[in-house]
Amino acid sequence: MNSTKRLLLRLALSAVALSPLASFAADASAPDQLIRQLSLETLEAVKTDAAIQAGDVSRINDLVNSKVMPHVNFQRITSSAVGRFWRQATPEQKQRLQEEFKTLLVRTYAGALTQVKDQSIALKPLRSNPEDTEVVVRTEIRSKGRDAIPLDYRLEKIDGVWKIYDVNVLGIWLADQYRNSFAQEINANGIDGLIKALAERNAKPATAAATKAKG
Repeated sequence: MNSTKRLLLRLALSAVALSPLASFAADASAPDQLIRQLSLETLEAVKTDAAIQAGDVSRINDLVNSKVMPHVNFQRITSSAVGRFWRQATPEQKQRLQEEFKTLLVRTYAGALTQVKDQSIALKPLRSNPEDTEVVVRTEIRSKGRDAIPLDYRLEKIDGVWKIYDVNVLGIWLADQYRNSFAQEINANGIDGLIKALAERNAKPATAAATKAKG
């Protein structure tokens, strides 16, 4: 698999990981069951939703805002991607970074989601103790005639509720994909420079973002 196809697959599977469409409540009391429920319903939604298959950014954005955010600690994902510079950011800058980073991911994944076809999810045994407040849930994405692809989730327990705060596809955690490029931009132009760069990228036509994701 060449680097372009590998990146596209990583984006597509990350999108599956962070784009659940819940038709009924998931069991949030157990992290592995939460992931299982969200994964199954996500795959079903992607396969049956023509708008998502077509890369409809508006549809995916609505999906993320209404269904994904309740199960994701997006502040932690953003702070991890920004790295050590997060502590230097003002509250207003942190809010802008979260907003622009979320928009970037949604727009990028709009095209990648169209690559999801016949995949199924398999859950690996959870290795954790009842008192743990942070766990890694390991799964595999399986397709007919293809090797299984590992897809892992980091979750933390906040006020008794499990939240996803990172996803690992093909050996790379989501936050790690962006940390180096974010650091380079901040070193060159400051935190406001990163916010501006993200905003400018997000202001481009959605169709262009989808086409780029398709490679």
